[in-house]
Amino acid sequence: MNRKNGADGMTAMKEVVIGIDGGGTYTRVAVADLSGNVRASIVVDGAASFHKDLSAATNVRQAIVSALAEAGAELHQVRGVAAGIAGYDSPADLEWVEQLTDVPGLDCPKWHVNDTVAAHYGALMARPGIVAIAGTGSNILAITESGQAISNYNFHHYAASAARFIAYDAVYEALAGRTDASDGELITAMLNHWNCSTLDELASLARSGFEEDARERNRRFGQFAPCITSAAEEGVPLAVRVCDRAIEQMIVGIELLARSFESETIPVSFIGSVANSPYFLRTLAAKLTLGRNRSYSVTEPSLPPVAGAVLLALRRLDIQIDEESLQQKLIAAG
Repeated sequence: MNRKNGADGMTAMKEVVIGIDGGGTYTRVAVADLSGNVRASIVVDGAASFHKDLSAATNVRQAIVSALAEAGAELHQVRGVAAGIAGYDSPADLEWVEQLTDVPGLDCPKWHVNDTVAAHYGALMARPGIVAIAGTGSNILAITESGQAISNYNFHHYAASAARFIAYDAVYEALAGRTDASDGELITAMLNHWNCSTLDELASLARSGFEEDARERNRRFGQFAPCITSAAEEGVPLAVRVCDRAIEQMIVGIELLARSFESETIPVSFIGSVANSPYFLRTLAAKLTLGRNRSYSVTEPSLPPVAGAVLLALRRLDIQIDEESLQQKLIAAG
């Protein structure tokens, strides 16, 4: 566990809110007072999504307790909890999502949302716009001028740009023989990643399903994604082809959502390790300049998702704070 921004010697403090960024790899929890001052921010190496980790509830609960201890706050001092959770995609998911924050004594309002909602709050400070996430998972979310939240999932659209998907795609391309000598170093890295000596050996492993456990298989594929995005930046044809396909799907998702806006120019922010890799970020920005449904303004996220969750909690409690001041305070939650 990595802990940051602990309590400054205070043994007692006023009421607080808790913001949670529950991702598919890490769980981040921030505790802030009602003025937006961050008292503690911790990162737990463990997913908050039941789809990624069967210990998700334990990960989140322990993170909440640890963050409160770091902040010097008691459970009864918590006014509200806003939790952005990866994999919370339908009402049926609420059964396992609510268990994540079921900490004995934490009796306060709790707002559970998809992690993209918390990311949007942080990236665009609750203003209208589009946030596109590509990291452990993939999601694209718009909040329109009327406050309506619309995901590309509403269209039954999915951009296969998450880390594991670009890795799957690269492996399939290699096994299909769609490579040449210029892909050599990437192929070598791929074989090493799977502890194979040849593509025939990798093909044999593929026929057996790579890994029996789906969570472990996806995790292992996701770990290979940085090799692909780095290779794309170096111009390796296989990596460029795979990344460009994923980018095109992200562009389609963004343009789908753009039709729901009244404004001609829409702010767009990118979040996640894949989306913010140099090749993805540069190519996405370039392609959006050719926008068909609207014009787009690529905007660097103002706050990290965990700080967005804190902002969400404050807004749900109808606590209004000067945005510029709040931004400076919540940056500490990153």
